[in-house]
Amino acid sequence: MTVSVLVPSSLVREAEDKREATRKIGYVARAATVFRADRLGVFPDPDGERNWGGGFVSTVLEYAATPPYLRKEVFGKRDELEYAGVLPPLRAPSQTGSESEGSGSLRQGIVTEVGPEGRVRVNCGLQHPISLVVPPKMEVAEGKRVTVRISSRSPVRAKLVDEPQSGFTVTRTDLPTALDRDDAGVRIATSRHGVELTTGRLTELVGRTRQDGMTVVFGSPGRGLPEILDLPTDSLAADWPSEKSGDEADAKSNVESGAPGRFDLWLNAIPNQGSQVVRTEEAMFATLACLNLKEK
Repeated sequence: MTVSVLVPSSLVREAEDKREATRKIGYVARAATVFRADRLGVFPDPDGERNWGGGFVSTVLEYAATPPYLRKEVFGKRDELEYAGVLPPLRAPSQTGSESEGSGSLRQGIVTEVGPEGRVRVNCGLQHPISLVVPPKMEVAEGKRVTVRISSRSPVRAKLVDEPQSGFTVTRTDLPTALDRDDAGVRIATSRHGVELTTGRLTELVGRTRQDGMTVVFGSPGRGLPEILDLPTDSLAADWPSEKSGDEADAKSNVESGAPGRFDLWLNAIPNQGSQVVRTEEAMFATLACLNLKEK
């Protein structure tokens, strides 16, 4: 099951300064981490951008998603990261190396040097870069991110493993491309004009997303998805058909096909909101918390 989350390049349009914008992006990264998103995409909304656009948003997200011990190596000094110190720590196992599968912990590393005889030097947050043998058929190059399994730190025993890195990856993508991916799963647009989430609908929806995965798309403060996509709000709250309706349901996700904006469903996950505007990071925590529930 793949979980993708998409936010607009206008995410921090209402931030008063770069420090506040950086902190807001940090909470978006926290939400993606807490609910185990696999991808965090930034799609363009140039009409909604103000001081900081997609380049700033994606750079800060990439920095937040990078383990602290690799950040200097990867990013150096960049203007976008002036206030990176205010980012809340993600504390993801992929960043701390605390995730264990019985034969050692996995850590992200970066190749600092490609040497002879199939060996490379890797910075993976230990006291010094370590020399490791490259597994057969594994392609490496200087600057490439790799996964290292560490079985002992004193003495150091580690090896490169051809396994995907845990945590989320950051991409810049247009919305149609993200929604058309083979692993997009149930395509959910969030809006206060969408179908109100109830306990009955939640049970059905969670069952479908657990099977097919999901792509959840959010708008920005004061500029929701209907405005970004130039869609009338009165057409978004149509309910989706039950799984029992058969022919009316989409064959892949069993959710309504042909919903406005190429989505399967427009969802209002905070049906009784007490504030006129729900911030993107708040909407992410509220929505993903519901969709992360288990059926039993």
